[in-house]
Amino acid sequence: MLKNKGKELFFAQSLLLSSILLSCINHAHAGVTSAFVRLEWPSVDIPLDNEAFAVPKGYNAPQQVHITQGDYDGKAVIISWVTPDKPGSNQVRYGLSDGKYDFTAEGTVQNYTFYNYKSGYIHQCLIGGLEYDTKYYYEIGVGNSARKFWFQTPPKIDPDVSYNFGIIGDLGQTFNSLSTIQHYMETGAQTVLFVGDLSYADRYENHDVGVRWDSWGRFIEQSAAYQPWIWSAGNHEIDYMPHMGEIIPFRNYLHRYPTPYPSSRSSSPLWYAVRRASAHIIVLSSYSPFVKYTPQWRWLAEEMKRVDREKTPWLIVLMHVPMYNSNDAHFMEGESMRVVFESWFCQYKVDIVFAGHVHAYERSYRVSNIHYNISSGSPFPTPDRSAPIYITVGDGGNQEGLAQRFKDPQPDYSAFREASYGHSTLEIKNRTHAIYHWNRNDDGKRVPTDSFVLHNQYWSEKLQNLVP
Repeated sequence: MLKNKGKELFFAQSLLLSSILLSCINHAHAGVTSAFVRLEWPSVDIPLDNEAFAVPKGYNAPQQVHITQGDYDGKAVIISWVTPDKPGSNQVRYGLSDGKYDFTAEGTVQNYTFYNYKSGYIHQCLIGGLEYDTKYYYEIGVGNSARKFWFQTPPKIDPDVSYNFGIIGDLGQTFNSLSTIQHYMETGAQTVLFVGDLSYADRYENHDVGVRWDSWGRFIEQSAAYQPWIWSAGNHEIDYMPHMGEIIPFRNYLHRYPTPYPSSRSSSPLWYAVRRASAHIIVLSSYSPFVKYTPQWRWLAEEMKRVDREKTPWLIVLMHVPMYNSNDAHFMEGESMRVVFESWFCQYKVDIVFAGHVHAYERSYRVSNIHYNISSGSPFPTPDRSAPIYITVGDGGNQEGLAQRFKDPQPDYSAFREASYGHSTLEIKNRTHAIYHWNRNDDGKRVPTDSFVLHNQYWSEKLQNLVP
């Protein structure tokens, strides 16, 4: 008990010192609008015959391999892949050394049609009972067409365990998209938090919609076959195309990208939660009903109560449409969700909210607008220490190009903004602080452009009370 108290006191003293330093930095200047101008605009999709979309060798070889977390606490994965010609084997062989597979798991297989496109055979296999902090090797396919990969499970859930997340949004499949994913892979981050808009296949017509979902699956395999991508859905996943007879939303996305929603008691794969290392990650759906008494609203009300900041101190929310955005593009589109959920974010002291949708980068200060109710309260966002930081990373590289028109003057809530392509990393150090970076993709280089120390909301308040 005394040892734990001493440890908490050390954290408290360290937190107080860093908070003072950060406060001086944060209040030394107003928000920044970067003067950087990106030259490679607009983006162009990579041609289908490019090696970035290469089909693996061998008859009916597995392709589009990707994994995601398969349970609530990080001891399971869902492995997905496609066999193009026939169902083939549903089996995943896995073990602790390359080429020596002591375990097997059986998955499921399905296919579907979208207009006149018929998908390949989509396999999904849940592997549970894994050990924490362990590297597993796995093999799928048979004979000369078999393919080998590996993944690393997260450390055991613990408040002081370190972990490194990458954050990507609005990726698409352009040459700028390729730059983003390759630069991300250089960071050493262990899991991608993806904030929606995957393939942009809905910019195509007829049979080509499905073809571009396939090419994107092969495109991201270089990363997604080796580490989990935590998925959230954006507007380009809706695929509502009544002129083609396709009126069921999210059909392509839901067939291809499973999520572990039942483990967090969700009724839909579009909103769910996972715990990973020292983080509790909540995924919301901007394009599903979320007002009071809807299934998503009821689920989030219960999920927020299940968050245990003593075990997972970092509370992270993913959504597609940003609540705070000072770009002309999609301005105010997140207002309805802000009105419904912002007070909960402040009440439960969410640390950071990541969104996409706007094809630019922007970071907010800690602000809220929860006191305005039409008849009273300030109608403008005001500083709020209990509020999360809001970050927009809808800048993965898609063919729609950049959102280059920011509001002028820059609003008080906006700390930094730039119209460029890039990705982010969040390196959690312990229960008290994490290091955040946004990296611009410029001329083939990864350029660290915006960074700050993120202090944990829950432990900042708790530990400051321990300082003598």
